[in-house]
Amino acid sequence: MNMFESLFIHWNVDPELFRIGNFAVRWYGLLFVSGFILGYWMMAKFFEREGVNKDILDPLLYTLLIGTLVGSRLGHCIFYQPDYYFGSWKGFWEIFLVWKGGLASHGGTLMLLLCLWWFAARYGKKNHIDYLWICDHLVIPVAFAATFIRIGNLFNSEIYGEVTSLPWGFIFEQRGETEPKHPTQIYEALSYFLLGLLLLWLYRKKLDKMYRGSFLGIFMILCFGMRFLIEFIKEPQVEFEKSMMLDMGQWLSIPFVLFGIVLLVYAWRKKIPARAVIPDARPKKTEPTHYAKSLRDR
Repeated sequence: MNMFESLFIHWNVDPELFRIGNFAVRWYGLLFVSGFILGYWMMAKFFEREGVNKDILDPLLYTLLIGTLVGSRLGHCIFYQPDYYFGSWKGFWEIFLVWKGGLASHGGTLMLLLCLWWFAARYGKKNHIDYLWICDHLVIPVAFAATFIRIGNLFNSEIYGEVTSLPWGFIFEQRGETEPKHPTQIYEALSYFLLGLLLLWLYRKKLDKMYRGSFLGIFMILCFGMRFLIEFIKEPQVEFEKSMMLDMGQWLSIPFVLFGIVLLVYAWRKKIPARAVIPDARPKKTEPTHYAKSLRDR
């Protein structure tokens, strides 16, 4: 008998917080929405600190919601189960049923980057910000939102790791498991939380010494670098991953890490300040003319 066996956590939490008739509120959904609420509040504080027009916060929120949901869903369908979702009409229509199946963070990230490009083109120039400025600031709340989402995965008893003898192993009884598994949801949640704290500290204390693109670069390297490492102890999410040297999550993480390195090099070469530069809109005081001065001095 393993000396730590009595310390294993028997995880049998109902993924539904409560249900009224056919309407159910799930922990995952509540945490998902909470991430957006926190993100909206944090971005409002960033805008206020740097004097950026807050009127564009609402369209930014809608852009993020649509981009995250569409990208995450398509990412799962394309990268993990293309045969099912594109192999029949039944599977194709289930793409739109986001509560059936899964969401993929790599797809969500890629779609967000594309949607923010549109947002920057639409609202950036007239508000004196650009694509990299938006991404730099956005990745800070995104790190905390990713923490919430992984905790949601824990409540769903999904995306967990391989068998472990460590004392903090979780036995996911909702999934019929009888052996303790690595709670990789917690590993990732802690990683993203620490990343969020690091980025927030850099923003609060070192903003004037940071260059545009550096926050996004740091986020890409650390977020997907940690994801790459944690994947080594995850169970395969789909059957074809069992025959791969690296799983799909790892293959998809590599380009994001490389992109982050390129961004840091770009940021330190261009040296564009990370802080928004908002021109002073106050009317300039005009000097009185020589004639006006002579009249005043009489």
